Amino acid sequence: MSTAVAVLTALSLSLSACATGGTGARDEGPAHEEPVAGNAVSPAAPVSAVPPSRSLTRATAVKLLLADPQVSAAVKRVLKPCVGDEYPVDLSYGDLTGATADDVVVNVVTCTDVVGIGSYVYREEAGSYRNVFQAEEPPVYAEMDRGDLVVTKQVYEKGDPVSSPSGENVITYRWAAGRFTEEFRTRNDYSAVVGAEPTVAPESN
Repeated sequence: MSTAVAVLTALSLSLSACATGGTGARDEGPAHEEPVAGNAVSPAAPVSAVPPSRSLTRATAVKLLLADPQVSAAVKRVLKPCVGDEYPVDLSYGDLTGATADDVVVNVVTCTDVVGIGSYVYREEAGSYRNVFQAEEPPVYAEMDRGDLVVTKQVYEKGDPVSSPSGENVITYRWAAGRFTEEFRTRNDYSAVVGAEPTVAPESN
């Protein structure tokens, strides 16, 4: 799933509106930029509701999130099927922390706008999943990139329409000494130029 698609909506999304079926969209984005906040969660208690498995389904990932006391109540309210048994959850598997089993990156998105509202990393320890990272400031989306955790957040300046953020912050985290630490961040500014007419391919001779 493309990060740009996952997070191309307003930073000021109302989580409660999403939970009750609202779109959560505004005519313009928020007045200022807010940085991505990633939290290296305290490893005090594993979440044992779901046994580790590479074939973790969306339904069992939802069960894991609901059982995790670190996940906010606002995000938990969104964890309902969008259509039928399709939950608004994206899953990725890979090695981020050097554990014996694959780590799991879980992104929670909204049904109506496909906005990333929560990103989490779960690590297997002693037969249970442990929450070792989370970011819950929408729009946010986390991905694995060659062993690093990459978190992307759209940036809206005052007056930006919801379809056209001013840019994005991309923050790379790396696992070290039992937690994720920020390695570096980049800011990508988008062009404000939007063509009124579609580009026509030149005719071949």
